[in-house]
Amino acid sequence: MQIHINAQDGVPIYLQIVNQIRYQLASARLKPGQELPPIRTLAQSLLINPNTVARAYKELEQAGIVEKRRTVGTYITARRSPLARRERRRILVERIDQLLAEARQMDFDLRDVVRLLNVRHKVLRKSNRKEVGQ
Repeated sequence: MQIHINAQDGVPIYLQIVNQIRYQLASARLKPGQELPPIRTLAQSLLINPNTVARAYKELEQAGIVEKRRTVGTYITARRSPLARRERRRILVERIDQLLAEARQMDFDLRDVVRLLNVRHKVLRKSNRKEVGQ
C-alpha cells in the first residue's frame, strides 16, 4: 500500500491517509479482506505521529471501510459495499470538475474537451490492445 503525505497540502494528514485509502479501495488497488499496515509501522514509514494514523483508521472504521480485529490488525471490510462504486464516481466527478475548470481557464469550450477526450480514449484503447496482444 502506497501512501504519500504532503505537509504543504493544507489537508490534514489523517484526511490525506483516509482519502488515499478510499481511492486505493475504489480503484481496486486494495481488496476486501486485505490487511492494512499496523498503526506504528505506517506512522514510522510516513514519519508521522501514530495518533494521526490511528485517527485515520478510526475514521475509516466509522465509515465501514475497515474493521479492527482485536489483536490481529485492521482489514478492509470483506463485504462488497456500494461505497466502492460511489467512491469511484466521486473521484471521477472531482477530476472532471478540475479538467473543466482548467479547460475554461485555457479558453477551451466543452466541444473541444469532448473531442479531445474521444481522441485520447481511442489512443488508450489501441494502446491497451497492443499490450494484451490483440
